[in-house]
Amino acid sequence: MLEKAKRIAVDAVANSPQYMPGFGNDFETESLAGALPQGQNSPQKCNYGLYAEQLSGSPFTAPRGTNERSWLYRIRPSVRHTRRFSNASYPFWKSAPCLDDHTLPLGQLRWNPIPAPTEKLDFLAGIRTMTAAGDVMTQVGMAAHAYVFNEDMIDDYFFNADGELLVVPQLGAMRIFTEMGIIDVEPSEICLIPRGMMFKVSRLGESPEWRGYICENYGAKFTLPDRGPIGANCLANPRDFKTPVASYEDKETPCRVHVKWCGKFYVTEIGHSPLDVVAWHGNYAPFKYDLRTFSPVGAILFDHPDPSIFTVLTAPTEESGTANVDFVIFPPRWLVAEHTFRPPWYHRNIMSEFMGLIHGQYDAKEEGFVPGGMSLHNMMLPHGPDTMGFEKASNVELKPVKLDHTMAFMFETRYPQQLTRYAAELETLQDNYLECWDGLERKFDGTPGIK
Repeated sequence: MLEKAKRIAVDAVANSPQYMPGFGNDFETESLAGALPQGQNSPQKCNYGLYAEQLSGSPFTAPRGTNERSWLYRIRPSVRHTRRFSNASYPFWKSAPCLDDHTLPLGQLRWNPIPAPTEKLDFLAGIRTMTAAGDVMTQVGMAAHAYVFNEDMIDDYFFNADGELLVVPQLGAMRIFTEMGIIDVEPSEICLIPRGMMFKVSRLGESPEWRGYICENYGAKFTLPDRGPIGANCLANPRDFKTPVASYEDKETPCRVHVKWCGKFYVTEIGHSPLDVVAWHGNYAPFKYDLRTFSPVGAILFDHPDPSIFTVLTAPTEESGTANVDFVIFPPRWLVAEHTFRPPWYHRNIMSEFMGLIHGQYDAKEEGFVPGGMSLHNMMLPHGPDTMGFEKASNVELKPVKLDHTMAFMFETRYPQQLTRYAAELETLQDNYLECWDGLERKFDGTPGIK
């Protein structure tokens, strides 16, 4: 009877994942009634013969506001989910500092989507590092990856000890089965998998391809940015973040656990699934967020505000207001500013910007930046609207216009993003990207009164 109850619980959640709302909340959830202890964390004997285990996402003595931990009640403790490790290789996944040898000089760069695979690749094998910044050994900086895959992870599992993973699908929905529960995520949604959390990925639905982007954050975990004078509402509202309810996989078959640790990869063979958490409580957990629920704010009279108003998540540093990495989006929104050049202005920036386009058209680029594509504008390199975008924005009638059917994003970091050899030699690198600004010729006329 107990076996049947377990199967029903697992199947019910797997067929229709359920979520709990809120960002940074203390959650509690169980997939079998009574599996979660009440009034204490570590009873002498847990119900159902489960093991109690704490997963810490911060030092034990971190201040209450930043202290993160969850208590897991699982079929086996994690010490049974790793055996003797062997070296493994994922040659396209790089970590900072990135010292790849390539001959591509410094410059503003843009790529079309990475090619679809001709061989069978699961999510893990399909990750391709484009840039890396900082130092994975000192937990500073980040890496920007693209992914493309066409196989499910069935008996393979993974955890990343180097940082949390912010997954941004561009094509194809997928199911991410984590230790804490199941998350279904589709394009225009994101999913965050905390550092050290085991998971596997499978495809959902029909799609010509499964592809997207990943920000690997080595530093302090992503959190919501302070709103300052904006106040209590708008931008990414906490209630729109969704954390999965408990779900477990009770499977006694040969499985492999893959690990990324200090930039290297290892694999261990076990005889069961490590996704065996029947109940849990705490605030260290994965979540998903629908980018379409982001409530943008902007100028309602004149001028274009800083792009920081589009920040969804930020990973802070010791220096106030300076991010290890920001996740910024450019969603549908109304443009109403008077006497104003409305696209992003030309600028040079101490931050380094890796951009991707999920769908539609980015308003600062009239052509060449396609869904699934990427661009890199490193610190202090000038960038801004292309010639066509400038001319259009300079001469268009300034009436209210809605930017619609678009979603672009940016991984922005205080550190220079070093290019991998894979990115430098990628066949989809646009050799003519710089030509998009060639038409920005001298218009100066010193005659008084001439505009």
